[in-house]
Amino acid sequence: MKGLVLSGGKGTRLYPLTYTRAKQLIPVANKPILIRVIEAIRDAGITEIGIVTGDTAPEIQEAVGDGSRWGAQVTYIPQEAPLGLAHAVKISRDFIGDDRFVMFLGDNVIQGGISPLIADFAHHPEWNSQIVLTTVEHPEQYGVAELTPDGRIARLIEKPKQPPSNLALVGIYMFDHHIFQATEEIKPSFRGELEITDAIQWLIDHGYSVFPHIHKGWWIDTGRPDDMLTANSLVLDELRPEILGTVDASSLVDSRVTVERGAEIINSVVRGPAIIGENTRIVNSYVGPFTSVYHDVVIENSEIERSIVLEHSIIRDLPTRLHDSLIGRHAVVGVSGVRPKAIKIHLGDYSRLELI
Repeated sequence: MKGLVLSGGKGTRLYPLTYTRAKQLIPVANKPILIRVIEAIRDAGITEIGIVTGDTAPEIQEAVGDGSRWGAQVTYIPQEAPLGLAHAVKISRDFIGDDRFVMFLGDNVIQGGISPLIADFAHHPEWNSQIVLTTVEHPEQYGVAELTPDGRIARLIEKPKQPPSNLALVGIYMFDHHIFQATEEIKPSFRGELEITDAIQWLIDHGYSVFPHIHKGWWIDTGRPDDMLTANSLVLDELRPEILGTVDASSLVDSRVTVERGAEIINSVVRGPAIIGENTRIVNSYVGPFTSVYHDVVIENSEIERSIVLEHSIIRDLPTRLHDSLIGRHAVVGVSGVRPKAIKIHLGDYSRLELI
């Protein structure tokens, strides 16, 4: 089997963070989402992975390389334009060949990995496709699956006004080679894209076996800032904490905190789950639960919680606690003048904010 990761989206819903960074490379619990996807595929026993890239291809290739660092062999598949998920499958035919494969959206975070899915599909060679579904509270906001009495997928409906079920598509799919014929037969949607739901429906309508895999844990599509913060909180809660940096005697760091190599905690309180990145300095500050601080950051005389801070940023002398915020790379957050009552920001790369 092979893996196919889709990493071509521009991440417009995460602007301004993604003006200068691929959305798949924004870290959750200090690890880029794309790397988490690659590791999930590798942990399922698949080492040949194709990554479909778009405008951010150079950044993706620089971050991932040939994949050997993660025990994988990576092939890059350029997509000329965002022409749909089924189009991404279509252009990957030379890489996939006649192998069965798993397709994973590169901005999704899922609890427990995909090993059970891979095993399920491998044990049923007669299945042509398997689609990961999960129960959601508002199925009218998702692509939804309707099942047959014997448990197959009967049809897929995009954002139905009256959903036939509460089973939504997660963004992880298993296929055999018949999917390539489907991508050739379907027509572009009103958006001008080849839709993967149309390709799967073509398989169903032409008698191929498409079965669901019901995912029981959490799943997050990290397309929006609030989703990114939620995913960060969930992953932090699963980390195995360790102290590899330095914590001085006047600091209090609880047992749910990871301090990475070269980081310094000085006269500060850090409450987990939280992670402090390499060569980061926390001085006279409070870092609260569900916060990820990436590498080479300085936080001084400030308080922050349930936030993500990217590399080389400086947060200093804040008059009140920063919370529910995304701070981009090389950002500077400072204060002068009168204190505001509260702060909530999504600050982009190379931005500077002064509170007055």
